[in-house]
Amino acid sequence: MTRDIHYISPEKLTYPIIEGILEGHKMLVLSEESVALIQKSKAYLDRKISETEGPIYGINTGFGALCNIEVSKDDLSKLQENLVISHACNLGPEIPSDVVRLMLLLKAHALAKGNSAVQLITVQRILDLFNEDIFPIVCEQGSLGASGDLAPLAKLFLPLIGMGEVYFRGKRSEASGVLTEMGWAPIQLQAKEGLALLNGTQFMSAHAVFTLLKSFRLLDYADIIGALSLDSFDGLIEPFMAQVQEIRPYSGQIKTAANFRKLLEGSELISRKKEHVQDPYSFRCIPQVHGAVKDAVNYVAGVVEIEINSVTDNPTVFPDDDLIISGGNFHGEPLALSLDFLAIALSEIGSISERRTYRLISGDNKLPEFLVANPGLNSGFMIPQYAAASIVSQNKQLSTPASVDSIPSSNEQEDHVSMGGNAATKALKVAVNIYSILAIELYNAAQAMEFRRPARTSEYLEHFLTEYRKEVLFVSEDTLMYVGINKTIEFLEKGNYRL
Repeated sequence: MTRDIHYISPEKLTYPIIEGILEGHKMLVLSEESVALIQKSKAYLDRKISETEGPIYGINTGFGALCNIEVSKDDLSKLQENLVISHACNLGPEIPSDVVRLMLLLKAHALAKGNSAVQLITVQRILDLFNEDIFPIVCEQGSLGASGDLAPLAKLFLPLIGMGEVYFRGKRSEASGVLTEMGWAPIQLQAKEGLALLNGTQFMSAHAVFTLLKSFRLLDYADIIGALSLDSFDGLIEPFMAQVQEIRPYSGQIKTAANFRKLLEGSELISRKKEHVQDPYSFRCIPQVHGAVKDAVNYVAGVVEIEINSVTDNPTVFPDDDLIISGGNFHGEPLALSLDFLAIALSEIGSISERRTYRLISGDNKLPEFLVANPGLNSGFMIPQYAAASIVSQNKQLSTPASVDSIPSSNEQEDHVSMGGNAATKALKVAVNIYSILAIELYNAAQAMEFRRPARTSEYLEHFLTEYRKEVLFVSEDTLMYVGINKTIEFLEKGNYRL
């Protein structure tokens, strides 16, 4: 079967485009425009090296604190190879393969803009790895997020020179053997290329994109599950009315309230007369909390979109201006601050979700304690709330900002760093945790709804429940609750319920 193609070009990458590349398993191909830009910048650099006497940082000098040491022209290739080898101090747990795919995509997109002076074959080999599902093994730890993501990017690109390890055809293999199997010779890195590969923010930005794609989905799920919880709790619709939002017109708040009105349209439960006049904040303030998180996520998404369409290696070349400039676009401060913000915002979705779960099991509004018909003999849904509380607490710990820390490196040449790599991996962990917390809420809300029968919720939510019940059954007596929770997580991960 012929694969769809995405052409790498100066055109802006967007989240729908990236999602389409990943989910559609599209093939990456360089556009003619990008080929010309790459070749132009490389030819310019080669000419400058031949014409220039004296040091040009990272091209004929050492790196970091060694920037004042010149290297002979005969050793420029070895200099770049040594850079990749020495910088591959990437440790800890392996990152997801989809994040590795994104790192390859984002680096190729940046190099193809024509400010990095790399060989065409180098960019093509990055695309080859992507297209052939050859995923270099990259780990979580080692980036300071300031001279770019040096350690993880070095690990990512070791296979270009025939070193490191990859996943290929379902197994872990030495990159050298895979290159031989594919008939590819190792790349002979030329002047500046190692630095172009390692300087950049693609570890941070790939995590950011992956976390945001998860976030867009989980924010929809938070509204869907929150609406089901509200109706199961026999809650009030008045706090979601448009008039309330219009006098405090945050866009996320307005959108959230509108989502709930739509989700609950036609519900017998939401429209019936209530015996109480107010709901707890975890229900009444959903528009304000979910809405604020939506606004935060949208802000972060805007920052990350700028980043993934930027050139972040160093030095950068400007052939039309006859300039080679050593600057600081590799510094991850915009991402570090934004990813910390993202982790904090997403944590609030988990925090308010756990409180709704607690309310559902507390015996309020004529629901049985712990959502079982025979409490005492059965503990029912007592302990899933414990699990949610534990994960919420972990998210609070993960939301401690990484960006407020800096430890100087390279003999104080790199004296302020962003720690954005740590912010990136933490934010992803928080997003993954939110799926578990929301799954526990859904498990409880679906159970609570059965105690409202024969009354019915909205048509949308009844359909959602019907699909859910194909995977997870009503709990009539104590059972292995982790099985139901895990099945609920799987239901959310494979579902495509979008608002």
